Amino acid sequence: MKLIYQNMLSFLIVILTTLGIILYSVTSAATNWEYNRTYKSLESYAGNLEKIALKTDPKTGQIHNITGDNIRTVEQVLSERNVQFAIFDYNNNQVYPTPPTNVKLHLKQSYWKKLKQGKTIRNIQKSQNAEGNPRLRKDDNRSYVYVLTPWFQNGKLIAAVWAGSDVSELQTNIGEINSRLYFALLISLLAAILLSFILSRYQVDRINRLRGATKKVANNDFSVHIESKGRDELDDLADDFNQMVKSLEASDTEIKRQEQRRKEFMADASHEMRTPLTTINGLLEGLAYDAIPEESKGQSIQLMRNETKRLIRLVNENLDYEKIRTNQITMAKRVFDANKPLHDITSQLDKKAKTAGDELILKPYEGELKTYADYDRFVQVIFNIMQNAIQFTNNGKIFISGSRNEERHASVFIISDTGIGMSEDQVKNIWDRYYKADPSRKNRKYGESGLGLSIVHQLVENHGGEIEVKSKLNEGTTFTVTLFDEGYEHKQDKQKQD
Repeated sequence: MKLIYQNMLSFLIVILTTLGIILYSVTSAATNWEYNRTYKSLESYAGNLEKIALKTDPKTGQIHNITGDNIRTVEQVLSERNVQFAIFDYNNNQVYPTPPTNVKLHLKQSYWKKLKQGKTIRNIQKSQNAEGNPRLRKDDNRSYVYVLTPWFQNGKLIAAVWAGSDVSELQTNIGEINSRLYFALLISLLAAILLSFILSRYQVDRINRLRGATKKVANNDFSVHIESKGRDELDDLADDFNQMVKSLEASDTEIKRQEQRRKEFMADASHEMRTPLTTINGLLEGLAYDAIPEESKGQSIQLMRNETKRLIRLVNENLDYEKIRTNQITMAKRVFDANKPLHDITSQLDKKAKTAGDELILKPYEGELKTYADYDRFVQVIFNIMQNAIQFTNNGKIFISGSRNEERHASVFIISDTGIGMSEDQVKNIWDRYYKADPSRKNRKYGESGLGLSIVHQLVENHGGEIEVKSKLNEGTTFTVTLFDEGYEHKQDKQKQD
């Protein structure tokens, strides 16, 4: 079933239920009101009849005015209201109207007991005669709404008056009220159907706008925007949808950017691999056909070994990055003195730095430089950053230092150089996979893949640490690595989120 019909059905069920309850309540109230009004009128007529009929002779003290003529006169006055009377004496015998010969009509004893207590009885007389429910005329089969009221003289019950009105008039009034109510119900129902359709159509149109926007997003159209007035849950959904579209657009842009980087990397990797493979293949063919002089064979073998190592390094960097990115490596963290690995890395890279005309300057930390990290991964991080500094510095200086920040419970390592530096855009992208700040440097021995700094960034994050880079073109670059002590990694993350 379409949502519009579901909504209309829901609205109609609620409205019909409400109208039904209201109709029942109003008709019941109207019926009770009509009956009570009629009962009160009849009680008033009976009371007035008592005043007229019960006149006492001042000389004898006897009631002498209860005559059929007087009562018929009153009935004639009230003929338009179809009011009839019946009188029962203190012996519970009907004295007016005169019952048929050999017929004795009496009130129910239960009624008579209540009358003796001064109570007024209200009831309805059906068209069929029943005991204690006297028929006023021999040929009178009408139904009556009636009251029974007691007449007292000197505190003694002397008579009871039955005052009744044809129930058909009362039912006519009630029927007229009910017909008006049913007409109002019909108008309300038609209005409810129209309003429910309008409201349902409005809600469905809003949902259809969301559907249309969803189809556009499915077709990679991220320019859609749904207007939201913040009034209800559908507007909240529209806000969430707009936010989702922005996120998808950003993700799509990033995917395209990474795809472009991947293509560039594949082209670079293919170039980097093709060169050593071509070299190795040529040398192998030369050795196979004795085309290489005996004195050059050793040099040729060494060259093949170097090119083979270069290929292995390209493959390993990609494998390492994937393992680190997917948390497939295990961090064996422990506390160690970082002075020794800093000194060892500096010594190891000193020769390479001198080849580029660079000078490595290690600023030693006085005392024990306690660091909580995976030792091998720590060496990999510092080694890659220093290697990157050597790659982009010619005839300059590279400074390496380590220190303790007791306030943050962390060890801080700074590697700065006086190299070519980077622009703001390059700094923003420096951690991206396959990114190269200087794409022209493809034939340098280190950093061919553009994965070195991506690996560094991922390793520092896996340690729960921080890494920052500051750089200016032609002025140099500074990397700052912060590794927190045991038990403080997650606290630092929480503080950053707060």
